[in-house]
Amino acid sequence: MLQSSVRDAIEDPGNVAFMSAVTVWEVAIKVAAGKLKAPDLLDAARRTGLEELVVRGVHGVRAAELPRIHGDPFDRMLVAQAIEEGLTIVTSDHAIRRYPVATLRA
Repeated sequence: MLQSSVRDAIEDPGNVAFMSAVTVWEVAIKVAAGKLKAPDLLDAARRTGLEELVVRGVHGVRAAELPRIHGDPFDRMLVAQAIEEGLTIVTSDHAIRRYPVATLRA
């Protein structure tokens, strides 16, 4: 369940909310491995008006340059995308908050 502040930020017409292709990829891998049950994230994102954030080369370069605060390559890519695109990450992961990136508590 999302914090009310996160829901408010997503629903604010002045904001554009994104779902990273990285998130879709990670969840799909976990679902395929039987480690997670989750809805179709692409469908859910489209129904709720979230824009898809694609992975670009500059994101890969930034992810490689990040300090090794977080060992998860998916999370490192999310941080890199947020830094490069000037976005805020919704997360409950304390390690992500140690990066120079804006966050909202999930």
